[in-house]
Amino acid sequence: MAQGYLVLEDGTLFEGELFGACADAVGEVVFETNMSGYQEGLTDPSYEGQILVMTYPLIGNYGIVDDYTKSPGIHVRAVVVREFCKDPSPMYSGGCIDEYLKNNGVPGISGIDTRELVIKIRNNGTMKGAIVSADADVDKVVADLKASPASDEENLVAKVSCKEVTRTDSSKDVTVGLLDCGAESWIAKALAERFNVVTFPYDTSADTIRSSGISGLVVSNGPGNPAHPAIMETVVPAIRELSDKMPIFGIGLGAQVTALAMGAKTYKLKFGHRGGNQPVRCNGRVHITTQNHGYSIDEGSLEGTGLVVNQVNLFDNTVEGVEHGELPIFATQYHPMASPGAWDEEAVFDKFASMIEGVKF
Repeated sequence: MAQGYLVLEDGTLFEGELFGACADAVGEVVFETNMSGYQEGLTDPSYEGQILVMTYPLIGNYGIVDDYTKSPGIHVRAVVVREFCKDPSPMYSGGCIDEYLKNNGVPGISGIDTRELVIKIRNNGTMKGAIVSADADVDKVVADLKASPASDEENLVAKVSCKEVTRTDSSKDVTVGLLDCGAESWIAKALAERFNVVTFPYDTSADTIRSSGISGLVVSNGPGNPAHPAIMETVVPAIRELSDKMPIFGIGLGAQVTALAMGAKTYKLKFGHRGGNQPVRCNGRVHITTQNHGYSIDEGSLEGTGLVVNQVNLFDNTVEGVEHGELPIFATQYHPMASPGAWDEEAVFDKFASMIEGVKF
């Protein structure tokens, strides 16, 4: 395999072996802590614009299987691993991750000391990085990284949201909406088990959503900055206008934009929450959750919004869930229909159903 580098914007250089697509990549370097689920991570729309570091040392050992995707394609810009498996187990009849990345035009680099890299990110925060070939001018790469905008300055939600309204008839009595900011397939599946579902592009107007006849709205997970100007001009005012007209449930990015719509603020975390082992305290119990987000709701900004904190992350005491004191609105930072990870929180969809049943506008 060809030699290459992972270059960070502060000039740090990690040498390794390139695999996957023969291409350079630039993005925000982040890490996730799942021991399995590498395919789910690669296909999670919330990773749009990012170079993903896998902390588990061996990636690709059980192959690539269609059933494990969270969306139709890969969303990470590149992947960094300690070692990738060239001969995956035949148990699932899965393909090789090297070929999977090649087929999707996504580069990877192996042989990296991911422990050292993750410690650096934890100490210094996420930073821009690039994967390049060994013959690249590293000084120029560093200069270009320093001069380039952060990936979350782009409207990443526009890249992963659906482009038209679709309807899924599950022969249920109630129809709900899914505002697609980069929704994982698991969310649509969980909703379809309980409701008929109308899926809307992220920039759909409140009037269009309301006139569809839905009884409640789920605002999905997604990538990037929830306070991006394009989101503040579309998603946020739509939720604000709908907030007293139907029950609303926000997930991940959807939780953040729901808070923004009610008048709160958000901020960027130092290195984010990404993995399947995030402990959350809720109603006196600790739940282990799956998360993928780089921003959080500012608890100090909730006064006067009607929102109260009802769930807290035990690693850093950040907000993991909010609910409104008067309106049927609640939100969770974690992904309740996780894969891989615990499915303990799937009951929040039942909470949403009960909220719809108990509220009349």
